[in-house]
Amino acid sequence: MDLSNIIKAYDVRGIFPDELDEEITTRIGAAFAAFVDADEVLLGTDCRVSSPALREALIDGITSQGVGVRLIGEIPTDMLYYASGALSLPGVVITASHNPAQYNGLKFCQPGAAPIGADTGLQDIRRMAEAGLARGDETGLVVSQDVVGGYLDHVIATTGASGIAGLTVVADGGNGMAGVVLPQVFDRIDAELIGLYLEPDGTFPNHPADPLRPENLVDLVALVNETKPDLGVAFDGDADRAFFIDDKSVPLPGSTTTAIIADWFLAQHPGSAVVHNLICSRAVAETVEAAGGLPIRTKVGHSYIKQVMAESGAIFGGEHSGHYYFRDNYRADSGIMAMLVLLRVLTDARIPLSELRQRYEPYSQSGEINFDVVDKAAADAAVERAFENYSLDRLDGLTVDLGDRWFNLRASNTEPVLRLNVEGPDQEAVDDLVDQVAGIIKEES
Repeated sequence: MDLSNIIKAYDVRGIFPDELDEEITTRIGAAFAAFVDADEVLLGTDCRVSSPALREALIDGITSQGVGVRLIGEIPTDMLYYASGALSLPGVVITASHNPAQYNGLKFCQPGAAPIGADTGLQDIRRMAEAGLARGDETGLVVSQDVVGGYLDHVIATTGASGIAGLTVVADGGNGMAGVVLPQVFDRIDAELIGLYLEPDGTFPNHPADPLRPENLVDLVALVNETKPDLGVAFDGDADRAFFIDDKSVPLPGSTTTAIIADWFLAQHPGSAVVHNLICSRAVAETVEAAGGLPIRTKVGHSYIKQVMAESGAIFGGEHSGHYYFRDNYRADSGIMAMLVLLRVLTDARIPLSELRQRYEPYSQSGEINFDVVDKAAADAAVERAFENYSLDRLDGLTVDLGDRWFNLRASNTEPVLRLNVEGPDQEAVDDLVDQVAGIIKEES
């Protein structure tokens, strides 16, 4: 069987497209078991309609290699990372994150929640799955384990959430996995939860579980306008990402959230490093430096952030896309932990988020703009030629520094798309630079 067009990484995380079926999943399960070479692995699922069948196929593949499976139930992805760290076991969760309901896939990790990405084993798993593995002489055992209580203790302790007092939160679970644990989290803190679409439903009947798209925030914004909470939050399908809106219903860019959380951690751990990807606002690095920390700029992506955090000992890491990583969470990302830190910040600050955020937003940003192009390399080269007299770097795509403004242009790994992010001193400067770069790209398209 040729799986080359089916077994492929999405965002270097191990999410697979809608062609994933039971036979393929069994092969992947066997390959994963062989790759991690452990006695047992953890296995969780999300609520998608296809997840139960894929779970049974994955169990068949894993146990065929004599490896045991600990079932940890329907969970948000960050609960797998917690369990992997706390129990020192490799693991996998069946989820397609923010993707549409017909998709499903797999996210893998090594013991300690260490990532398995495109450069750290995913291609090895792919090759073994394509080749196929013979069943072993023994079949691994399957047991169940409840990790919810330990997870709740962990996220409360790691975020200082016991200090939260007197706040109200509107949370949109998007019918994804956040709703599995959010009520229990709020049972443990001094804050009121107003829930929206917290019932897990793998058909996502109310809106897609992708809060990066403004149209999926409409209901949350309406409820915030109605109830006037201190914070609004929307989670993606597997709850490893969170997007926030302030008390005036204005969304926070991921850079703003990264800067706020970094500032709080540096007050607790002076001099620490903070990792941020290269699309984050300059305000992130400036905030870290002003707080006495060390900012470290990285490529975009889960596995890169985790690797640099491990190498540097960074206390925290953030991405523009709503992923927030915590050293004391085994360097794994968690939307729920990000929410708890923001609530602790608001408790301590005693001012509304709409006021607090202003000190972290000195620049204007374009947000991510996508261009459909036939030849991504040619368009990228044309932009580089047009700006060759400015400061350029190739850490991840093309970053051009024009002094008071800058932009990054990156090619998608999975689509014929170039992604543009621009920042400048004001919106006019940003719009002008967007128009300039867009004109070059369109000439090449």
